[in-house]
Amino acid sequence: MPVPDLFAEGLARGWKTYDGSRLEHDLTLEADVAIVGSGAGGGTTAEILSAAGLKVLLIEEGPLKTSSDFTMQEADAYPSLYQEGIGRMSKDGAVTILQGRTVGGTTVINWTSSFRTPDATLQHWAREHGVIGHSSQEMAPWFAQMEQRLGVALWHLPPNANNDVLRTGCDALGYDWQVIPRNVKGCWNLGYCGMGCPTNAKQSMLVTTIPATLDHGGELLYLARAQRLLLEDDQVTGIECLGMDERCVAPTGRKILVKAKHYVLAGGGINTPGLLLRSEAPNPHGRTGKRTFLHLVNFSAAQFEQVINPFYGAPQSVYSDQFQWDDGVGGRMSYKLEVPPLHPALASTLLGRFGIDNALRMEQLPHTNVMLALLRDGFHPDSAEGTVVLRSDDSPVLDYRITDYTWDGLRRAFHSMAEIQFAAGAQAVLPLHADAGYVKTAKQARELIDNLRLERYRTRLGCAHVMGGCAMGEDPRQAVTDSLGRHHQLGNLSIHDGSLFPTSIGANPQLSVYGLSAKLATLLAERLKA
Repeated sequence: MPVPDLFAEGLARGWKTYDGSRLEHDLTLEADVAIVGSGAGGGTTAEILSAAGLKVLLIEEGPLKTSSDFTMQEADAYPSLYQEGIGRMSKDGAVTILQGRTVGGTTVINWTSSFRTPDATLQHWAREHGVIGHSSQEMAPWFAQMEQRLGVALWHLPPNANNDVLRTGCDALGYDWQVIPRNVKGCWNLGYCGMGCPTNAKQSMLVTTIPATLDHGGELLYLARAQRLLLEDDQVTGIECLGMDERCVAPTGRKILVKAKHYVLAGGGINTPGLLLRSEAPNPHGRTGKRTFLHLVNFSAAQFEQVINPFYGAPQSVYSDQFQWDDGVGGRMSYKLEVPPLHPALASTLLGRFGIDNALRMEQLPHTNVMLALLRDGFHPDSAEGTVVLRSDDSPVLDYRITDYTWDGLRRAFHSMAEIQFAAGAQAVLPLHADAGYVKTAKQARELIDNLRLERYRTRLGCAHVMGGCAMGEDPRQAVTDSLGRHHQLGNLSIHDGSLFPTSIGANPQLSVYGLSAKLATLLAERLKA
């Protein structure tokens, strides 16, 4: 039985949308609130504001792709659903950065892992960064609200073989592991979440808050890049948007002027500070784009005698925080351990080497597990730190500085992952590094990892979580917004996305963005209605 396309049905009912690639003339749109970005922050905010009776316009740079377009083919998904056609990297090219660029944002292509912001992180923000009102107790009802809205619950099926490596290895070593909560309803357990859910089981913004917004009379403008904010004194007076071609590569020449009473930026930890920098928004203390953090990721591959088939089944269902807080909040670099899905195109890049060597590694893909470590940036003075800057064409890019403190964490993460993989029965383990080959014993792995030259380009590094760049806090000298996301210098501008985080959080961030945005949007609606 075919899965209904919710967007096709809604458009037939009269939803109001604008395709920036098809405009025949320039356009002016008006709303009570204009929201730039349709991912976790923008989608959540849009639903709450529109339910409060405010006219909302969602602005999305990427295309509108729905369940009918999700073919589970990498060649279709990556160019159309990801920032820069899955080519987004740090400024030096050393770190691959996976972010969504489509209606629904990263929520359409993430792997559904849903964690509340750790209590230790919220305490650190209050203590070190002047954030008020967001303790675990104060945030709990907002997390609960969004968990119910988006079907967040512990994954109830047994882990696939790929995730079971992490569970089995941790059990053998006496390490802690837990089941991951996922935002799904009626999941078919296909394993292709990163290419868009063809069954609408993933409770992304595409199938939840955006349809609800459009049902309440909200409007959607897509394939439109928010180029700059128009500013007068301490107010935003409009947004100048550029219509983009259907591939979202080049402007079409058409312009869209958006006028609203209030403006919300929700483009994420690179695009939101980038828009403020392009607009030359007030930045008296030089904080815009600063303290941008990643959960920097390194990887360890392992070959098993049994079939793993790492491309099938819920992508992430097991995690370990054994090494996450083992030296306190601000001690040595720590990390969360998880498992990524491995589909052929990404796997061939991840496993490295060329020609015959790469082909031989890919031949073993059905028997291959890969583990990853999410490194928790921003809690220590020597931690890696990024700055969002503008390229010569005014596009934003993250200039990310990796420190010795970070490299120490990466080396220890390599050790932890190899130890767990061998404990789970791996026949051979491969730290994903240009100078590494498969080794067959834990002792060989320890010697190899101890002697690896951990450098940019030699060490395969990635990230799917960008946080900070517009940090919240009560002191304008240190923060771009206050604790309610209100820009310190612009009276009718708010920010509702992960760029608000003063540090990384130490967990997959989508639920943190959902909960925080729900709180900020509810309070914003009350202020605007008053």
